[in-house]
Amino acid sequence: MQEPWVEKYRPKTLDEVVGNPQVVSRLQAVVNGGSLPHLLLSGPPGCGKTTMILCLARQLLGEDWFSQAVLELNASDDRGIEVIRSKVKTFAQQKMSLPSGRQKIVILDEADSMTEGAQQALRRTMEIYATTTRFALACNTPSKIIEPIQSRCAVVRLRRLEDSEIAERLEQVLRLENVQWETSGLEAILFTADGDMRNALNNAQATVCGFEKLSQENVFKVCDQPHPNLVKEILESALEQNVTKSNEILCSLWNKGYSALDIVQTLFRVARSYEMNERLRLEVMKVVGKTHMKIMEGCASLIQLTALTSFLSEVSESAVT
Repeated sequence: MQEPWVEKYRPKTLDEVVGNPQVVSRLQAVVNGGSLPHLLLSGPPGCGKTTMILCLARQLLGEDWFSQAVLELNASDDRGIEVIRSKVKTFAQQKMSLPSGRQKIVILDEADSMTEGAQQALRRTMEIYATTTRFALACNTPSKIIEPIQSRCAVVRLRRLEDSEIAERLEQVLRLENVQWETSGLEAILFTADGDMRNALNNAQATVCGFEKLSQENVFKVCDQPHPNLVKEILESALEQNVTKSNEILCSLWNKGYSALDIVQTLFRVARSYEMNERLRLEVMKVVGKTHMKIMEGCASLIQLTALTSFLSEVSESAVT
């Protein structure tokens, strides 16, 4: 079985990490100083939170101690209070003759999925074993982490990766894998990834495994997303007050089996980069955002989507007048 590219080409040092250069430089300063605080890294999926922590731990402890002195847990699976009391506390109690000034490191991925009881137990463990163990938490939503833990951590916020940053690393991987690709195929990967490096690598590998060549058509077949060109036609027709044509294309996508969420999310991405004046763009994004919210609340029907095209037409008409 082929090794996943996300693991095969995962950076081993901070110098290899893509994106968020200011965060990388701050963590590099921690490595150079040798004093690791408790860390709380927050940001969208696929921006490199866990990878940065692993690189930091590897550079601080060295390869000899990395496997013994680092405990990595995915808190979305191991999120109960018993896990903190057993695995984490037991690891923190272990005595190791680490290099001078170094501590054991506990990495908790998806920490915002932990129950409040588990977080309270973690807070107490952080207090007791702070001299011998450091905790590094990665999460998408830092507000779900209790205040006592946040106050004990150096909070680091990461942003989504730029398309140019993902494209550069993706091209390196494709060359190493001897894969043929088209520019349109690479652009399709960037569109489907939406700033998520993990998503980009997984989509590229799935496309190559299925079709060998990375082309736009193959990417959208594998990723099973509404084609952005069709979604762009929906937006253009609605903004030109041609609601009938817009709904025809919309219904064709619906009949192909795409969910309301797939269509509205793709429409949001297309609208974000579509050429229009800023006032109209803001109104369009507002309308699409309201529809997205209704769909997330359970109103995922074709009626919601056809209503969206009507609202977009009204917004365009008011912007013209």
